[in-house]
Amino acid sequence: MKIKDVLTTRTLAVALAIFSSTAAMGQQDTVATAPIEVPQSSPTLLRKVVGEKAPDWLKDVSDRIQLHGYAQGGYSNTRRNNTNTNSFELKRILFWANARITDRWSFLFMHDFSSVVQEFYTDFRITKNKALTIRLGQFKNCLSLENPLSPTAMEAIDVYSEGVTFLTGCGSDPLLGVQYGRDLGLALFGETNNAKLRYELEVMNGQGINKKDGNNFKDIIARVEYRPVKGLNLVATGQIGRGHNILDGGKTSVYNPTIANGENYKRNRWTVGFDYKSKAFNLHGEYLEGYDGEVTSRGGYATGSVPLGTPKVEFIGSYDFFNFNTALGMDQHKAIAGLQYWFYKKCRLQMQYVYKSAYVNGNQFVHKGSHALMCQVQVRFN
Repeated sequence: MKIKDVLTTRTLAVALAIFSSTAAMGQQDTVATAPIEVPQSSPTLLRKVVGEKAPDWLKDVSDRIQLHGYAQGGYSNTRRNNTNTNSFELKRILFWANARITDRWSFLFMHDFSSVVQEFYTDFRITKNKALTIRLGQFKNCLSLENPLSPTAMEAIDVYSEGVTFLTGCGSDPLLGVQYGRDLGLALFGETNNAKLRYELEVMNGQGINKKDGNNFKDIIARVEYRPVKGLNLVATGQIGRGHNILDGGKTSVYNPTIANGENYKRNRWTVGFDYKSKAFNLHGEYLEGYDGEVTSRGGYATGSVPLGTPKVEFIGSYDFFNFNTALGMDQHKAIAGLQYWFYKKCRLQMQYVYKSAYVNGNQFVHKGSHALMCQVQVRFN
């Protein structure tokens, strides 16, 4: 093949890769608000595509863009009130692109092919070190220990604890709807003291993804992390804001039925937690409390993993308690036990048993046990 034809073919390949990245995106393994860094020396997917004989400008583009993605899917069987339901499901197919515009300025775009555009934001590092970076766009809010983390880094197949899912807008709060723990806004974050201390301050709409604010109030979310010793991270977060009920047609929330459609209401939260990682075991836990109008919710969880003779095979265990409405006694206990096998880097097979002491059926909170057996396969590339 002629050199001209080779270059044309590779250029088209790069163009297709860049185009696909704008319809794609995923999540990071660590805190999602960490600044994007793309070392020029590290090989990227685009670099491999264009090869060493491509024009200088094309090599520069390939060095500045990194593509990532993962998929999670599996099978679940649930037994509630003497009734079994089972289904195969594809939970997530996410692709994302990191683009380094300059040494301080970067851009990220994420899309979930099983739902909607998840994130799009730009970061600019103000200081020479990592002490201060500003972020503008749509991204995960920093409330709680778990919410900023990727599902690929979580032990549980159903990902986050009940309290985190409810309080951060991941989907179980009917007043807010399914927002995947994300929102539109502005953030300032950074780290000091040799990365032992990390902070974040966000000003968000409080309404969720891909939509304007439902009121003129903005939510303020703050986060502080401290790493006193190797492997241990202490985290405290808080939120002050005003929610806007999105339910219509006379519908009400089973957890908070007094808030009317379109009504603005107090929406405050706070959490304290820890994360410990070692070769012997990993463990993280958190206490959470929320206030929605006149309703108080609170709970806590502890989740961990232990290698079984080899780092590739781990036992997973979790205990989770959350009371969605303390005045009405809407308490739920959840226990998880299972195994996971890491067959290649960040790719794994999981099987877990999940018990819940209560669940929602229609518009009723039912204090009865439910049992589920879940299996999942995860495939990820960086």
